[in-house]
Amino acid sequence: MTTLPLARRREVIAALRNGTVPRRGIEALATGLERFERVLDDELAMAASGHGVFKSVRGEYGSGKTFYSRWLQHRAQAQGFATSEVQINETETPLHRMETVYRRAMENLRTREWDDGAFRSLVDRWFFSLEEEVCGREGVDANNAAVLAREVATLLEQRLAVVSRTQPTFAAALRACHGARAAGDHATEEGLLAWLMGQPHVSADIKRAAGVKGEVDHFAASAFLRGLLAMLQQTGRKGLVLVLDEVETVQRMRGDVREKSLNALRQWIDDLDGGRYPGLHLVITGTPPFFEGKNGIQRLAPLAQRLHVDFADDPRWDNLRAVQIRLLPFDATRLFEVGCKVRDLYPARNPERLRARVSDDFIAALAADATKAFGGRVGVAPRIFLKKLVAGVIDLVDEHDDFDPVQRFSLKLSAAELTPEECEAAGMARSVDDIELDLSSSRGSDPTDGA
Repeated sequence: MTTLPLARRREVIAALRNGTVPRRGIEALATGLERFERVLDDELAMAASGHGVFKSVRGEYGSGKTFYSRWLQHRAQAQGFATSEVQINETETPLHRMETVYRRAMENLRTREWDDGAFRSLVDRWFFSLEEEVCGREGVDANNAAVLAREVATLLEQRLAVVSRTQPTFAAALRACHGARAAGDHATEEGLLAWLMGQPHVSADIKRAAGVKGEVDHFAASAFLRGLLAMLQQTGRKGLVLVLDEVETVQRMRGDVREKSLNALRQWIDDLDGGRYPGLHLVITGTPPFFEGKNGIQRLAPLAQRLHVDFADDPRWDNLRAVQIRLLPFDATRLFEVGCKVRDLYPARNPERLRARVSDDFIAALAADATKAFGGRVGVAPRIFLKKLVAGVIDLVDEHDDFDPVQRFSLKLSAAELTPEECEAAGMARSVDDIELDLSSSRGSDPTDGA
């Protein structure tokens, strides 16, 4: 039985009901990931020791790349890491725009304690710990605000020494942020925090208070990331796990943007190997065509060389320590297992009745029907299978005492609810434009025939 609190269980079920991957609580649904645990923990330990780590995760649609990345983040948070996830796309978060990637990473920064607003909370906790340390010193009058502010500022300078040596601008903004906090100037404090997070359009007056100017550009964002890693260490964090999801979208970008993105990825790898980002564990996810296709990493030879891995025919012998690992598609056993976990996780009014009505045999039959609906491709089925299981079966059993899914439920699919990949597997067209017409019978015919 799951140990997740009720609110978290409801959150997980709500995401599955909507056909999305839960943001939190993913560990309660994990199946088939045990083989990655030991190597992942070793890599996290390496990052915690001050090294940079890079990992690329490949998998077909439905193999669970997003699921894996969120399971990884949960595991990292439990070990004392901060984590963040950034969805790569051409318009909002292009891979080659470091300032945008950094800003999104700061917006999505999470820790075990804080799921939202983690950057501000970390800075607050850091300042508070400095004040507590000073107040605990012998001979310091905690009631003397001037003395307390001076001692805290001195301690802050000592702690910022490491950051100041390499990232003076980041340190200057933190220093000014603390000064504004001590003076009760909350507007300046919030403005500087926003600027440290890479937010644009921060008032020039606020930046002037820290002796800085301009927007956070590509090079400043790189420096700020290094400053963040140093600050995380100062606040007792082991490092940062940063996931760049859906990197394969660069294949669909304009040629020049694609080239810049691939080169940016190569630069990430080289910087990590060169010790530029100590404590950073960077993970990218992508489909096999991104790693092997002509519009993916193969377009940039140096990047292809860095990410090349010879995969064995039998995945049992994959080297999980390699720079690139592959996820295997769902099989019937895993689909059944995750279905049972979802049923047991569901916050039912009557768990016994739910287990009786939605039996293991029923879940196995539904998994088989879902797989058949997608042409036997089990790897494409999980999202819709779980959505139908929750919204079409379990919800109704929980709400209606006399609902018997064996008698009343049948699996029905609509093109409107399917992704393009799912439509293809199910042999459906989402619109008239998606219908493939066979015009071979009219080739070479006389248009006047039958006239």
